[in-house]
Amino acid sequence: MNPNVGAPAARPVLQWMGCRDYAPTWDAMRAFTEARTAATPDQLWGVEHPPVFTLGQAGKPEHLLAPHDVPVVQTDRGGQVTFHGPGQAVIYLLLDIRRHRWMVRETVQRIEEAVIRTLARWGIAGQRKAGAPGIYLASGEKISALGLKVRNGCTYHGVAINVAMDLEPFGWINPCGYPGLRTVDMASLGAQATVEQVAAAFAEEFVALWQASDGGPTMAA
Repeated sequence: MNPNVGAPAARPVLQWMGCRDYAPTWDAMRAFTEARTAATPDQLWGVEHPPVFTLGQAGKPEHLLAPHDVPVVQTDRGGQVTFHGPGQAVIYLLLDIRRHRWMVRETVQRIEEAVIRTLARWGIAGQRKAGAPGIYLASGEKISALGLKVRNGCTYHGVAINVAMDLEPFGWINPCGYPGLRTVDMASLGAQATVEQVAAAFAEEFVALWQASDGGPTMAA
């Protein structure tokens, strides 16, 4: 029996890394995960990427409609195709969920809950959509995308929250594999925030759930 499974998990700390290219950041996540041990502290990495389309493991090329001159990267995360670009807060979650006794579904639900609570700080009501990870508005637009990779009980990749960005490239794909899915950002809803502020708010909300004595509330699907 692994004595570290179920051991109290230290508070993950957000490291704000600024604007970084996608590929080397992905390489760093994989290297961190490969090298970590049962004693490695969990981390949250906050970044902003130059324009890039990423395809998940289930990504179908037909959902990439017209990439123009934006790079396309095939990744090992879950999900289909999405866009990252300036004005979007991306938070990568490098977590040992086995040590914390969270299952993958629980982890996704709590990440989504942290996004909902983050948006609420700026008066935006986000909600889940059955069978479609991420956070949406009641009107159907998507404001946050989520995709994880789990290896040996540890996660990497994470969540993206649209803060104040050029949304046009989302029209060049079927976002998350859904034709016609509209995307929105916080700025278009009247929220004034920086990418770093939103990343920090998400980290606070997620850590509160991570540190809850019972692992956080049970979230509805």
